[in-house]
Amino acid sequence: MITPKLSDIVGITNKIAPAQFAESWDNVGLQLGEPAQEVSRIMVALDPGAPAIEAAIADRCDLLVTHHPFFFTPLKKITSADETGRLALRAVKNDLAIISLHTNYDIASGGVNDLLAGRLGLSDCQPLKITGAAEYLKLVVFVPKGHEEALLKALSPSMVNLGNYRDCSFQADGVGRFTPLQGANPFVGSVGRPQRQEEGRLEVLIAKQKLAAAVSALKGAHPYEEPAFDIYPVLNQGEVRGLGRIGVLAEPMSAAAFALQVKQALAASGVRLVGNPERAVKKIALCGGSGASLLHEAARKGADVLVTGDVKYHEAREAEALGLALVDAGHFATEWPMVHGLAAALVKALEARKYQTEVVAYQGEREPFSFF
Repeated sequence: MITPKLSDIVGITNKIAPAQFAESWDNVGLQLGEPAQEVSRIMVALDPGAPAIEAAIADRCDLLVTHHPFFFTPLKKITSADETGRLALRAVKNDLAIISLHTNYDIASGGVNDLLAGRLGLSDCQPLKITGAAEYLKLVVFVPKGHEEALLKALSPSMVNLGNYRDCSFQADGVGRFTPLQGANPFVGSVGRPQRQEEGRLEVLIAKQKLAAAVSALKGAHPYEEPAFDIYPVLNQGEVRGLGRIGVLAEPMSAAAFALQVKQALAASGVRLVGNPERAVKKIALCGGSGASLLHEAARKGADVLVTGDVKYHEAREAEALGLALVDAGHFATEWPMVHGLAAALVKALEARKYQTEVVAYQGEREPFSFF
């Protein structure tokens, strides 16, 4: 077991919620900290406010991972005269680093919206608003007979799953020809003599962001000094990603009963319902936090109800006009499941790498509103 550096944890969080998934206006990733710092204890929280920062310091944590960004707008100065500056100085003095996963964790598989969907008992979930799709490349490599399996094993982590199938590849046999030049150290053949070699042509599909890792693995596992390989762009539709989720309940229920189910599942102090309480709902759209901007997308995809937070009066009227029910469970209640969800994802990733780092979920956060 080893203690990872902050840069190692940044790498882990970027696999959980890739930074490139974030909206253009967002600020995600490492907010504060020295990349070479060792991290032996991590706290996960929703907000990077004073309560979470003080709790992390008191609990002797080296890193605080939050959903909402610590720095959201550009700063011209960092002083104790304002809250952000005061908290930044407090964190720096106590060697507390901060990482934030915001819209990238909203969009990521297993992130905020998938956790919310799980709480609400939805199945067959898909992104509500598509923001992007995985880009694929075809990697073709030529390898001498007998070395195909070792090469495929090395490439496996970079290969794309096709539905429920992994390690998908194609192989064809052929003959490779080459002449080693002066200075070469050929695996087969001799310098200056043309060589004819039985080889296999291997084809695999890889995600574009894994190209560098795939090429590195290929060169490390290939027996040739200079392996021959080709990389082709393809038009295959990759896995889509996006904001919100849309799925279905196991059985239809009244909007009122569903609103109460949301309240109980999220331990919300209260929820607001827009629409006829007696209407039957089954197809559910959701977006943790502030998702009323997805009203039209939810209606277009045939949702009976949209679950989100921060719904304004005119947005409620717009939903009525669209024939879409709304359940406003609040910004906090629709996002807080990420604390335990992200903590569990970090524990799993750390254990897989045999890192000696503890992860704790901050228990002190509360809904800022009181309901009477």
